[in-house]
Parts: sequence; structure tokens; C-alpha cells
Amino acid sequence: MSNPACDVWFYHLERSSLDQVLPDLLDKTLKKGWRAVVRTGDAGRIEHLDGWLWSFRDESFLPHGLASEPFAEHQPVLLTTAMDTPNAAQALFLIDGAEPGDLSPHERCIVLFDGRDESALAGARTRWKAFKAGGHPVSYWRQGEQRGWEKIA
Repeated sequence: MSNPACDVWFYHLERSSLDQVLPDLLDKTLKKGWRAVVRTGDAGRIEHLDGWLWSFRDESFLPHGLASEPFAEHQPVLLTTAMDTPNAAQALFLIDGAEPGDLSPHERCIVLFDGRDESALAGARTRWKAFKAGGHPVSYWRQGEQRGWEKIA
């Protein structure tokens, strides 16, 4: 876990699912002018997200591709199970407990976890301690009472 300059943000999902939250966070990332890589350890999740990001809203979609496809380096959002980042993404999204690997290529690492899952919650706590011990600036965001995110730490 190198590059202490890489901010690590933890998003504690309490009321919404990953499918509800991820597209909005990716959209904000793209509007910032950044590229993103979404890393999971579950190949089945990649297939699901590939379809979901094209159809989550009737009026829009998120441009993306799979790391296993040609021209992955040109994708604004890349879905992968691998540890590399061929699209030179500034933002790394970790889901399903995916390993972070080397953070040095990224400006921000976003760890999304389901707070209703005790295993995911325990994993997030362990990661928090490791990132903090590694010198990374860490932030904790939880879903607000009404809508949106509240920065708690």
C-alpha cells in the first residue's frame, strides 16, 4: 500500500445497495474529469455490473468496458478482477472485499462495503487500520438520514 498521497474513502452502505450507489459515485468521478476502475474479486459481479451500468437509468448510461476486452486502456470506467489499471484511472473503487494492491497510480481509493454484513464490516475496519497505519489520509462516509452522504471521520 504505497503512495500515502492517495486518499482512501470508506462508504458504509446502510440503506442502499451497491447497485443503487455505485452509478452515482462513478458519475461524479467522470464529471470530475477522472477515470475509474472498479475492482472486485467476483467475476460474476463484473458480468452483472456490465449490464447494469448500461441500463440503470432509462435516460442515461455510464460508458465503461471490461479489462478483458480490447482497448481497455481507453475506457473511462473499467470493470476488473485484476490488480492492474490499464486505463490510468485516478479513482479506484473496491467492492466485494477486493484487494487494493498498489495505490500509487491513484488519487483516490473508494472502499464500498455493506454495513449490514458483519464480515464486510469487519473487513472494512481492518482495512481502515491498515490504510491509516500506512500513512494514507482516510475518510469515513455513511448514508445520511434523508439522502446523500455524511462525512463522519
